[in-house]
Order: sequence, then C-alpha cells, then structure tokens
Amino acid sequence: MAAAGEEARLIGLARAGDFAAFGRLVDLHQAAVRAFLRRVTGNHADADDLAQEAFARTWEVLHRFDGTSSLRTFICGVAFQYWRRARRAQNRREVRETAYADLSDTQTDEPPERAAQRLALRKAMEELPEDQRAALALCLGQEFTHAEAAEILGLPLGTVKSHVTRGRARLQAALGVAGVER
Repeated sequence: MAAAGEEARLIGLARAGDFAAFGRLVDLHQAAVRAFLRRVTGNHADADDLAQEAFARTWEVLHRFDGTSSLRTFICGVAFQYWRRARRAQNRREVRETAYADLSDTQTDEPPERAAQRLALRKAMEELPEDQRAALALCLGQEFTHAEAAEILGLPLGTVKSHVTRGRARLQAALGVAGVER
C-alpha cells in the first residue's frame, strides 16, 4: 500500500488526466476490490468483470472523490453499485455461476471435506440478503471497518453492524457451527 502522501499525489495526477498515475492507483487497490466482489458474487469471472467496470467508472468520476474517505472505500462503493446492477440480471448470472461452480469444484487439489465446507459456505452466502452478504464480505472477508462498509454500501453504521451480526449468525446456523466470540 502506498503512503497517503504518495496516493494523494497520484490522485492529483490522475485528475489532471495522467492515465499512468491512475494505473498505479488501480494496481494499489485492485486486489481489495476484486476480493470484495469475488466474495459477494461467488464468481471470479463476474467479479473481475465488475472490478474492471468499476475502475473505468472511477476514472470518469475521480473528480467526485473528496478525500473524506479512503480511495479504496470510494472505489469499493463504485464497485458495489455495479454489483447491484449486475444482480438485476439474475437469470443470466445464475447460468454462468452454476457452470463456473461445477468446474471449480471438480478441479481442486484440496481435501474433499475442505471442498465441501467451501461449497457449503458459498451456498450459505448466496442465501443471505444482498446487503447482509456485502456487509459480511467487506467486514469479515476484507477487514473493512464497519464505518468503511457503511460508506461503501450507502447504509447507516448501525445497519451495517446489524447486517454483520445477523449475517454471521445465519451463516453459523446454516453451517451448523456454534457461535464464536470475537
């Protein structure tokens, strides 16, 4: 991760039209954005497509970034909006996700019990409401703070905390795991 000063310099250059500087910002944040989207979509190909769209849109709206949050939070917010739009095309996505899941579940070197656990977790995540799934993916999967997740999702802080608590409980129940104190 670049120092805040270096990131601010790159943002300034990118706003002035320096595409190479923006490319460096993409390099700094793409892993976090893609990991977040992979967790909420359950599909690596769709997540990578959404991330690419989100970065392209971020280039267009970078002038709106006011610095009150981190750039990573801003980009994840853009990515979240693209994910929500993609969810509206549910029928097309379900066909692709099923095909991808079948392929990835049969081409793994992990022990069968680990693959079964991973598949059960993915299915349990898919059953969660969208906002709960996104809150869990951000806070537990990506280690965003509740406040950062609230900004990304455009939800009140208390709602995000509630989504994380309830989502975790639903996952634990679906997976037959006793609650773990944090």
